[in-house]
Amino acid sequence: MFAVEVRDHIMVAHSFRGEIFGPAQRVHGATFVVDAAFMTRDLDAAGLVVDIGRAIAILREVLEPLNYRNLDEMPAFAGRNTTTEFLARHIHERIAACARDGRLGRAASEIDALRVTLSESHVARGWYEAPLA
Repeated sequence: MFAVEVRDHIMVAHSFRGEIFGPAQRVHGATFVVDAAFMTRDLDAAGLVVDIGRAIAILREVLEPLNYRNLDEMPAFAGRNTTTEFLARHIHERIAACARDGRLGRAASEIDALRVTLSESHVARGWYEAPLA
């Protein structure tokens, strides 16, 4: 399996509901390093998984509406705990939609999987991985 992975970051504020979250029930900040890994079994005719420049631009575009925002105030997240895992899937879905629109320079059907990883710190990260088709 071949892969191309691009990276960016977001800074957010949010809070969680439920005693399991302890002090994180209060509003707190988080900085996530966000990696998007595109995986294919074969390279395209140009020898690429996807165009790195396009992948970087799409990741940045998908993250921009989240950056420097209080996620608790965003209607799209009303009533949801915006955990690392939840955000990984949310970002995955947005990138996948861009891929299906042909914005990566390669058909989404030729990309076997996309993994979106959010690193909370040097000791904790979560990800969501699924096919694009």
